[in-house]
Amino acid sequence: MTQKVLFDTDIGSDIDDAVALAYLLAQPECELLGITTVTGEAERRAALASALCLDAGQDIPIFPGREAPLLVRPQQPLAPQAAALGRWRHAADFPRGRAVTFLQQTIGAHPGEVILLATGPLTNVAALFAIDEEIPSLLKGLVLMGGMFASRHADGGLLEWNARLDPHAAAIVYQSAVRLHRSIGLDVTESVTMPAGEVRQRFQTPRLLPVLDFAEVWFRERAIITFHDPLAATTIFEPDICGFERGQVEIEVASERLAGLTRWQPGGAGPHEVALRVDPERFFKHYFSVVSQAARVS
Repeated sequence: MTQKVLFDTDIGSDIDDAVALAYLLAQPECELLGITTVTGEAERRAALASALCLDAGQDIPIFPGREAPLLVRPQQPLAPQAAALGRWRHAADFPRGRAVTFLQQTIGAHPGEVILLATGPLTNVAALFAIDEEIPSLLKGLVLMGGMFASRHADGGLLEWNARLDPHAAAIVYQSAVRLHRSIGLDVTESVTMPAGEVRQRFQTPRLLPVLDFAEVWFRERAIITFHDPLAATTIFEPDICGFERGQVEIEVASERLAGLTRWQPGGAGPHEVALRVDPERFFKHYFSVVSQAARVS
């Protein structure tokens, strides 16, 4: 049995999107139906996704999506890792202006079967839910990397990057009724990190070599990878890697200073499922098991 997945990503900024995509391409239980990209230089982001798909020998539909947030000014205009594209075969032409329609049509063609994994700002997802109010009910699940839900973050007014980039889109998405509405926030993902030296050692499997090349661009300014998006991706197939609780999430939009703040109210009847714990050892064991096995059989 496989799980149908759509992946909405801002690949090309933080390296973790590429690390997550490598996992999805390697995961034998994942039927990746398509990829949409979001924020500035969406086509260059699509090219990065294409490079990983082609390297994995998979022909995955890829659509550049919305570049500008709904109301606030853009804060992520560039895709720095595209500097490495010249070393990897990739597509150069992509359908324009069709990302949201692609998501709508694909979900509509597989009612109750698709999990939408979104690991960037939620501009594409909000636009999708706005043009077709039935789509949330047709999803099997929505899995998000975004927000911060532990009280030490929420009470202090700290903002997670994806929610901050398009807070109004996040508000729309969290107000939508999806049967599985799961969030993995920064307060949990920051427990799964790896220094650059260890990354260079462990990313030597064939499936991760292009990711490592993209990561060298990332390492010019940072000496560590935080596995934000891969953690969210793995919970689709191994949910017990994290401990989840149900409750209600609300997004701050009234305050310009705090726009994108995720406020979490625990409660068993709430519509949202939030990760509050993670087993880092189990995560890394699962992640590298999947990508290594794929490398051996490819």
